[in-house]
Amino acid sequence: MQQHLLTTYFQPILNLQDGRTLGYEILNRPPESKLFPNTESFYDFIGHTDHVFAFEHFCRELSIERFRAACLTQEQKPQDAVIFLNIHPRVLADSNYRSGETISLLNRNGLTPEQVVFELTEKHAVHDYVEFERVLSHYRSQGFRIAVDDAGSGYNSLKAIVSLKPDFIKLDRFLIRHVDTHPEQQHIIKILKQYAASSGTNIIAEGIERCEEVQFLQSEGIDYGQGYVLGRPDTELK
Repeated sequence: MQQHLLTTYFQPILNLQDGRTLGYEILNRPPESKLFPNTESFYDFIGHTDHVFAFEHFCRELSIERFRAACLTQEQKPQDAVIFLNIHPRVLADSNYRSGETISLLNRNGLTPEQVVFELTEKHAVHDYVEFERVLSHYRSQGFRIAVDDAGSGYNSLKAIVSLKPDFIKLDRFLIRHVDTHPEQQHIIKILKQYAASSGTNIIAEGIERCEEVQFLQSEGIDYGQGYVLGRPDTELK
């Protein structure tokens, strides 16, 4: 953190029906090291330390500032896109995080809360859903939106969908891989699509790597998609 050694990547999220870019998930990755063979092991380690809040605060500022810088480099307007920020639920529930720092940070970088989606993952399970829903209400009243990541990967993600009523449901990549040839995966996606339609939620299919997967998702009316076949994470906005 002191040396700002994290590299920031932007992965596009596309509207599968018309091809337009909804926005970008912002990913911060550490340099390669023997201690952490991959990014996931690094973040797992952070989650078990007492530096979670400081690190999340650092990543939030880094993400937003570098997004604005990338927009200026590409001659894009920061207010034209939605950004998805991975957030630990414990941080959202912390009173210091709700002090207005985030809105002040957005204002300094030409962004609004309506452009920001807080992405919660299955790995960081919520334990008190009633209390956490109150926390989310605070953010929603300011214009922020919520996404539940890894949907379909386990019990907690399904419980989060029902309890937290997210604005976006991000389908886990294991549901998407070769979905065009797996009826069981197709059935689950159709059920989640029906639920999303009835609850006013948008679905984002993650981990799309083949054109055949895109075609199936388009035929099922899935809203948005993210994956290598649509756009790899890049330090520039693509």
